[in-house]
Amino acid sequence: MINKFNRYRKVRQLLLDIVSNLTTEQLNHIPAGFNNNIIWNMGHVIAAQQGICYKRAGKPLQIENDFFETFKPGTKPEKFFDSHEIDVIKSLAISTIDGFEKDYIQKKFEQYETWITRFGAEITSIDVAAEFIFFHEGLHTGYVMAMKKVLLSK
Repeated sequence: MINKFNRYRKVRQLLLDIVSNLTTEQLNHIPAGFNNNIIWNMGHVIAAQQGICYKRAGKPLQIENDFFETFKPGTKPEKFFDSHEIDVIKSLAISTIDGFEKDYIQKKFEQYETWITRFGAEITSIDVAAEFIFFHEGLHTGYVMAMKKVLLSK
């Protein structure tokens, strides 16, 4: 599992690299045909990872509850995120993976209750949950790439 954390960091760094040249306005813009924006997708992958790994294991989140509530599954952008809030999201992209790795090594996820994702995947342990995260983050990275392409084609 330890090698997976390096892959997580690479996926999150890819996401950070994709958005590195975008303005605050571009990050907040909801392109035609989409129901959210780039910065929401970035916050969402963080919140979803926390929910899947921590909340589902009955552990406290590494993020503020307000952050989780803003970006959890089923939400959409409800406000304009300023540059400070965007910096927080960007910093959490890597720090939450670092914390997850530390907590995993310390075996904090031994009690993990089985659940079924909305995609029909059965998540039976933290290791299965960790694999599901790659699928989920890949999905949202694709959305971010598509939104960026639309934004820059104007």
